[in-house]
Amino acid sequence: MSTRTARQPSAARDWRVSTAPGGLPLIGHALRMGRGPLEFLASLPAHGDLVELRLGTGRAYLPCHPDLVHEVLLNARVYDTGGPVKEKARPILGNGLITSDWADHRRQRRLVQPAFHSARLPTYAEVMQQECAVEARSWEAGRPFDVSTAMQALTARVTARALFSTEIADRAVAEIQRSLPVIVHGAYRRAMDPTGLLARLPLAANRRFDEALTRLHGLIHRIVEDYRTASTDRGDLLSALLSAEDPETGARLDDQEIHDQVMTLLLAGIETTASALAWSFHLLGQNPEAEAALHAELDEVLDRRPPAYADLPRLDRTQRVFTESLRLYPPAWLFTRTTVQATELAGHELRPGSDILISPYVLHHNPALFPDPESFDPDRWLPERAKDVTRGSYLPFGAGSRKCIGDVFGMTEATLALAAIASRWRLRPRPDTTVHPRPHMSLSSGPLLMVPEPR
Repeated sequence: MSTRTARQPSAARDWRVSTAPGGLPLIGHALRMGRGPLEFLASLPAHGDLVELRLGTGRAYLPCHPDLVHEVLLNARVYDTGGPVKEKARPILGNGLITSDWADHRRQRRLVQPAFHSARLPTYAEVMQQECAVEARSWEAGRPFDVSTAMQALTARVTARALFSTEIADRAVAEIQRSLPVIVHGAYRRAMDPTGLLARLPLAANRRFDEALTRLHGLIHRIVEDYRTASTDRGDLLSALLSAEDPETGARLDDQEIHDQVMTLLLAGIETTASALAWSFHLLGQNPEAEAALHAELDEVLDRRPPAYADLPRLDRTQRVFTESLRLYPPAWLFTRTTVQATELAGHELRPGSDILISPYVLHHNPALFPDPESFDPDRWLPERAKDVTRGSYLPFGAGSRKCIGDVFGMTEATLALAAIASRWRLRPRPDTTVHPRPHMSLSSGPLLMVPEPR
């Protein structure tokens, strides 16, 4: 490992810049990234503030200090979306908010943002309340079930009903639940293949991926066409997207742009929230004291009735539980940026086209930023303790102009789901179940068998 100290003039401080240890000829660190990316990446802050990796013949840089991470995320003109993962996502997501370049992203963000205005949240929350109540009533005491699959089904129904009117959502949910897991799994396999050859092989998995993608694209196309023909505001997200008008130019999103935004919102809105909710129930099942404190809050605030949007300000502990779950297992565990011009980071010169890896997981598990980082401690987010959290070290939704547009939507959905389910059930872990984080497109738990006990 080589290490050098460089001076960053803008911050007038010394940074540790190094090369990650353990690189192999030709493949560099690709094998370690493939076999254990979480452990490998989380080990790198010990080696420097900015660490260089070799992935095959290419190089990438992991900023490990929150100031450097924010320098990247807050300067989207220089550090634009890009990298191999994003390039392989474009055929799936099109040119939506996640994959669009800087200038186009600014325009799209102005158009999509009104759909997530706070004034619309109470309407979306009604859908969340209804679906959470249905989910909480559907379980059978003592019968083990896969919490991960249940949360995927719940967030699929919520997202579909928020996006589309009820009659369309009911028809769409079955296809979304059928196709989306295949697409998510296939997208990750392709993103992790540096050669690009895997996607071109005549494999059954590739055929399933192509068929699922074709079905979901077809579903979205038909729904958008139906909305255009009807030309009425149905009070949902898709209606908001169709009526959105750029305040600067008066332009609207065309059908392909609408299609790409819907695809992006489905992929981002279902998988990430479901993964985080599954982890929340797993962590509560492993930490009875935290679970008991949560139940006490729910009993006091709700008194056995279903939660409502108006209850959110009083569900402080519930929100802290989810906040801490996002710290330990951030769904967006890794994303990339690419330099579009020559620049310096930590005093190290970067050429145009340099790939930057951003890992919230690395920040969230750094003991220099979060004492006892592996422990589940919702009270670390009490106001008197949260004020000591290093600025920029907690990034479950990203930061800057590309911060997740649905962050408040997701937090609202998750808080209501936790409250609705935990006020009615205790979820007990199965003793024969071993859970390991699965770093795919989101940081999932994989199958998570738990046993519901009535409260």
